[in-house]
Amino acid sequence: MIKEFKEFISRGNVIDLAVGVIIGAAFGKIISSVVDDILMPLIGILTGGINFKDFKLTLKDAVLDANGHVIQNAVNLNFGNFIQVAIDFLIIAFVLFIIIKAVNKFRRKEDEKPTPPNEPSEEIILLREIRDSLKK
Repeated sequence: MIKEFKEFISRGNVIDLAVGVIIGAAFGKIISSVVDDILMPLIGILTGGINFKDFKLTLKDAVLDANGHVIQNAVNLNFGNFIQVAIDFLIIAFVLFIIIKAVNKFRRKEDEKPTPPNEPSEEIILLREIRDSLKK
């Protein structure tokens, strides 16, 4: 069983997948930073200083005691955070679309390259020689 596991791990597909997942996670963090730190503040300026993360709908207010200490936290629907995550997703999906489109275009160009003519096999050469000698 250990031998089979080593063979499974040493295959290129598993290692390629692991590398892809790690790079994908890092890429996701970069895109999240672009959205959180660059795009959303610009969108906030364009919309009059609105911060989407602050958008929420309070379903139940917080319960306070006589001294003003929170006994029970408020229950909120944080739809502003959802909007920001949805923008993250759309940007990541668009960037991946562009990357895949470029890779497919590159592959198509490689496929369109003319392939050199194949050399005939020894049998075909021999048969041609026999045919030519019979014609004489």
